[in-house]
Amino acid sequence: MAVTAPPIPDGDWRPLVNRVRAGRALKPHAWPGTARCAVAFSFDCDHEAYELGAGGSAVGRLAWGEFGRRVGVPRILEVLARHEVPATFFMPAVCARIDPDETRRISGAGHEVGIHGWMHENNSLLEAAAERELALRSQELLTEQLGTAPVGFRSANWDLSPNTIEIVAEMGLEYDSSLMADEDCYELLLDGKPTGVVEVPVEWLRDDAVYLMFNRQPATRPWATPEDVFNIFRRELDAAWQQRGLFQLVMHPFVIGYRSRIWILETLIEHARSMGDVWFGTHAEVARWVRAPQ
Repeated sequence: MAVTAPPIPDGDWRPLVNRVRAGRALKPHAWPGTARCAVAFSFDCDHEAYELGAGGSAVGRLAWGEFGRRVGVPRILEVLARHEVPATFFMPAVCARIDPDETRRISGAGHEVGIHGWMHENNSLLEAAAERELALRSQELLTEQLGTAPVGFRSANWDLSPNTIEIVAEMGLEYDSSLMADEDCYELLLDGKPTGVVEVPVEWLRDDAVYLMFNRQPATRPWATPEDVFNIFRRELDAAWQQRGLFQLVMHPFVIGYRSRIWILETLIEHARSMGDVWFGTHAEVARWVRAPQ
């Protein structure tokens, strides 16, 4: 005789499901300049904080993060400048402290800088008070360096606690870019109530590190060639263009910034331009456009 588990009461699981949900869809009828598709590039400048935030101190891995700062970011900025494309760079506060000039160079080149935690910490492991304090300290430091307050947030590794979006809303931020409930923008709900925070959604398949990352622990190796990765990203871009939607992409300077990979970014820009009717915007520009009445 089969034994079945008793049903889990709604009171146990429903609050977990309803804590943060997708609210109203914010896909616009058209993009700026009557474009049919929006392209939003983002770069997570994890740098040395990628190792530090995981509790590590390996000199070799810190140097790997430093490559992103010394080589990756300048290469990315050069490509974006040559094609006159704006982008969003998410910066852990510790990385901004290591080299304040980098943050200013990015902003001075016309790009957006968003909050990416204090030290690329895992928010899902933090108590609410600690998470709030680190977020506020990050906001304060970037505001001081930039001369203007950042308006967007991305949780490190896209690990959110039940408190993260509440903190984002309390901070007065305009958007989050850490969640995956859609391919186009939507408003975030907190316990069923609209927050006013726009989600500019991410996805693992639109992340360069998924395909090209190397780790000893856990033991992972790049499993796709740059050509494979480009083809996946291009198909996502083509589909976004067909559906008049948003193509959002996440890249890392210490992943995409190598000589054998930077062409992926440049060729995506060229491909988007060849299709016509494409608008390139920062994440803040995307969030503001979709929230405005169409």
